[in-house]
Amino acid sequence: MEFRTIVNIPQPSFQIEPLERMLFVGSCFADGIGQKFVEEQFRATVNPYGTMYNPASILHTVERFCEESVDGEFPRVVFFTLGTNHVYRLNATGEIVDNCQKRPQRLFTEEVLTIDEIVYFLKKAIEKLRCHHPDIHVVLTVSPIRYAKYGYHESQLSKATLLLAVDKLLKESDEAVSYFPAYEIVLDELRDYRFYKEDMLHPSAQAVEYIWQQLVTNYLSPAAQTFLKEWKPIKEALGHRPFNPDSEEYKQFLTEAKAKEKALLTKYGFRL
Repeated sequence: MEFRTIVNIPQPSFQIEPLERMLFVGSCFADGIGQKFVEEQFRATVNPYGTMYNPASILHTVERFCEESVDGEFPRVVFFTLGTNHVYRLNATGEIVDNCQKRPQRLFTEEVLTIDEIVYFLKKAIEKLRCHHPDIHVVLTVSPIRYAKYGYHESQLSKATLLLAVDKLLKESDEAVSYFPAYEIVLDELRDYRFYKEDMLHPSAQAVEYIWQQLVTNYLSPAAQTFLKEWKPIKEALGHRPFNPDSEEYKQFLTEAKAKEKALLTKYGFRL
């Protein structure tokens, strides 16, 4: 018997390779998953200008990132994690801000983006990315984190709007744009509060690890998965905390571990 419902993960049209250049933009859930890739030696940039919760702010990050990127170092894989369709406009300019910077609430007007507006902002972001890398792959996700400040019903309405927008965008896009069901995995497969942090809102480290394993299985190439297996003992060695870090034995141990790290990265084509 099966005592849980398994979420089907659509097979993407591409695979993530070892040491892949990647960009993660979005809510704090993007921070968590993006950091996993960083820890595993992928050349991932995670929310370079801060956490972005709504599609308009994601576009703002993409625009700035494209302006500041160095030729030849542009990522091939980009993850967008949508947190909410709520935005704040600065009354003085009418512009959607990415961060209110603790300024008085009277200076802003809160709005909710429609499905079409969300699709518009995401399309603009994808078009901007393709100007720099025509073969870029964009993975859309919806954050499973609920926003208590809106009330749980309003939070669900917001997530529903995001999901409908993603569905519409996928129908209007080519296969280079895909969807990874992180939202569904947490709310359906991991349907238990033990998979949440103490605030009962954010996924626990165990939940993030589970989602990471689903990404590894479905998105990483065989070479990338082999790399992870080879990297694991080296990462554990580098993360070891000795009783006496000044001992000659530990210094030799660390030197050997770093030499193995360098050899592994060189093996997979990383230019040191």
